[in-house]
Formats: sequence, C-alpha cells, structure tokens
Amino acid sequence: MAEKILLVEDDAQIREVITDYFSKKSDGGLEIITASDGAEGLAYIEAHESDIVILDIMLPEIDGFTLCRELRRRSDCPLLFLTARGREEDILYGYELGCDDYIVKPFSLPELYAKVNALLRRAKGQNRNKELKCGGIIMKPSEYLVISDGTEIQLPPKEYALLKYFLEHKGNVISRNTLLDKVWGYDFYGNDRVVDNHIKKLRNALGKCGKYIHTVISQGYIMKE
Repeated sequence: MAEKILLVEDDAQIREVITDYFSKKSDGGLEIITASDGAEGLAYIEAHESDIVILDIMLPEIDGFTLCRELRRRSDCPLLFLTARGREEDILYGYELGCDDYIVKPFSLPELYAKVNALLRRAKGQNRNKELKCGGIIMKPSEYLVISDGTEIQLPPKEYALLKYFLEHKGNVISRNTLLDKVWGYDFYGNDRVVDNHIKKLRNALGKCGKYIHTVISQGYIMKE
C-alpha cells in the first residue's frame, strides 16, 4: 500500500514538480495529496490521516505554523517544513511547534526525497510519544516536558532540541558537525563553537544531571549515565 504524503503548498509549479518526482522515484510507493492553501490543508488534516506532511509556512487562509499546531493536536506523523523563510527564529519556532525537519527554498528534489524517506523509516514502529530517559533526566516530547533530578525545567528551543537528540542517541558519540546538521539545519552558516556554547547552557540548565553529557576529546559528545 502506498504511503500518503500531504503536501500543502500554494505554488502550483512546486506542487507539480514534487508530485511528479516523488511518484516516479518511488514507482507508485508514495501517494501525494496536495492542498493549495491552509484552509484546504486543515480540512484534509481534520478528516484524514497521513504518513507524512510537508508544509509551506506562507500560505493563503491559514499559515503553516498554525497548521503544524493543529496537526500536532491530532497526530504524531512526521512533519517537514518546506519554506522560503530561512531566519533562525523561524527555524527554531518550527522545531518548537513539533516539526521533524526544516528545508529552506530553493531546495534540492533529491534531498527532499531522501529526507522524506528517512522520516518515514524512522516513524515505522516508533512510539513518538514515549518518554526519553537518561539517569535523572526525563523528557516527554508529547508534552514538551523536561524533568531533571525530579524538577521540571524550561529549556529554550535550541537546548531542548539538543537534549532530545542526545536522548534519542544515548550511548553514541555524536560529532559537532552532526549536531550542527541535525539541530541547526544544513543551511546554518557558522562554526562548531556555537555547539559548545549551547551545550554549556544545557548542562547548566540540567544542574546535577548535566554530568550525563560527556565530552569526547577530538570527537564530540556522548550522553550516558
């Protein structure tokens, strides 16, 4: 059975190009349902289930951020923003709302296709609402809740995204370049010192539990008890 992709995009040419490319590349394994504005996208979200959703942000009627919030009230299916809005605050806000990836236009069709398939593979058999734990750290993604040493803490979007990635890859050494790619995004321009600065802030916010984030010299970081 074909996996269903909801594509909400007001540019008819982009809808057509993505639909044609995905249909041919997947040999019918992916079914693209399109919506040309936010209201049409919301109507589909309220009535149907999708395996993954691709959203523009600047949409007529209802914007993509609002659609993302509405989708997250109903579903934990993978969600990817595809948008011309590439400011860091927009990207962080997208992740805060619950998106799984964020691609800035102009974009590469092969890269978009690869990211969609990676998200679909990850979603299969995965309980996206399950608690993530390491020692005294507990994260409940469905509630955007973090508990450290028995106390609920509030984390800025970037520190939250870093902690979530560490918990999801507990026990694995993660390079700074990987964190830049997965947390900041492929279009981030800067050096890897920004990673060290945010991890320092995350450790401080976690208090005693900050010790679970270990530095691996010349390699990166690892989260372990």
